[in-house]
Amino acid sequence: MTTKETFTLHGENLLKKIKELIAEGNIRKITISDKSGKELMAFPLTIGVVGALLAPVFAAIGALAALIGECSITVEREEKTKDENEPGPEV
Repeated sequence: MTTKETFTLHGENLLKKIKELIAEGNIRKITISDKSGKELMAFPLTIGVVGALLAPVFAAIGALAALIGECSITVEREEKTKDENEPGPEV
C-alpha cells in the first residue's frame, strides 16, 4: 500500500527537503511540480539506491531549484501492512 504526501516550499529549500525525505528510507517516488501543478521532474527510488547513484539526481534538483520559485513535492511512501510486519510460516 502506498500513501501520498505533498509539501510546498521555495526552490532554495528543495534539495535539502529531498535529502531529508530520502534519508527517511520508505520513499518509492518523488515528484516535483511548479506552483501551477505542472510536473517538472519525477524519479523513483528503489531499495538500496544511495550515495553516488543519487549524485546526478541531486545535481539536476539543484539546477532546478535555482530556476524556480515556489514548488511542491509529492512523495509516495510504501506503507507496510500488518501481514508484512509478521513473520511468515516456517517451511
